[in-house]
Amino acid sequence: MVPFSRYALAALVAFGTSLSCAHAQDAVSTKLYDGFDGTTFAETGGLYYRENAEQKAGTATFQSEVKRAGTGALKLSVRPHCTADSEGCSERAEIWEKTELRVPYDKGVWFGFSVKFADPIPQNDHRYLIAQWKREIGPDAEGDFSPFLALRLDNGRLFATIEGNFRPGTPAEEKDGAYTCPAGQTSVWLRPEVNQMRSLVAHDANWRPDDGKTFSSCTDELVLTARDNPLPAPDSGWIDFAVYSHPGPDGDGRVELFANGKWIVTATGFIGHNDRGLGENQYFKFGPYRAAGEGEWTLYYDDFRRSPDCIDVLRDEKACALMD
Repeated sequence: MVPFSRYALAALVAFGTSLSCAHAQDAVSTKLYDGFDGTTFAETGGLYYRENAEQKAGTATFQSEVKRAGTGALKLSVRPHCTADSEGCSERAEIWEKTELRVPYDKGVWFGFSVKFADPIPQNDHRYLIAQWKREIGPDAEGDFSPFLALRLDNGRLFATIEGNFRPGTPAEEKDGAYTCPAGQTSVWLRPEVNQMRSLVAHDANWRPDDGKTFSSCTDELVLTARDNPLPAPDSGWIDFAVYSHPGPDGDGRVELFANGKWIVTATGFIGHNDRGLGENQYFKFGPYRAAGEGEWTLYYDDFRRSPDCIDVLRDEKACALMD
């Protein structure tokens, strides 16, 4: 594994191609990096803070007190903005990839970033996301499309989900409050009313049977290969994620999830949506996102990178060799 300090210097050189020329390049091959060491987003990162009504609840601060590497990191916070009875309201402080740099939906690409949960870490049963991968939604699309891959928090537990178009499943077996599926099948929340199904693909070691009560069905449309490593706990300090994202709504999708250099899970099969009116590209955004909430919720982010090449993101030659 390449030492971070040496890699970070090399990355700045390798990823230093001016993004002003990105329109003439294939977005898949464009490598991005931002260590959040300055007072604004680096040109080499291709990131921006989206200004819209939902983001009014959020703030983005370049600071140097809490960081994983380099001289700084990005502090993202949300404060109460929605009323408790507001429908469809959300509170966000999300960072987006620039539109012209988005990768086509049928291509695979590696993403990496580090995140640290500030205290207090929410412990309630509520919708919290820290990162999500989505498909572009065109003006003619009908429906509300969830991220095809998301890193989530609920009841203080960290977990990951994959979404796809609805396909019939079978009821999970319930025993002592826990739902289990046969070998070769995946726990899933079936949502035919919105033509979606959400699969539980990974969670931290503190996960309890009751935490998975929503995933009460089983599917063989998404196959998981567990790598015998749980996700890190939210209170464990900096967590470095490396993710391979290759949606495949027709069944050829693949996701690889690593955390702190450990291989967590491989997911293959039906990943993402192919409804009429959806766009041609996938896009990634990170930062705190919740429905109406209480108090301020803060996350720190560092070391963002994106590349078609595993080694630029995972930084482990032996592990990357297994990805071929």
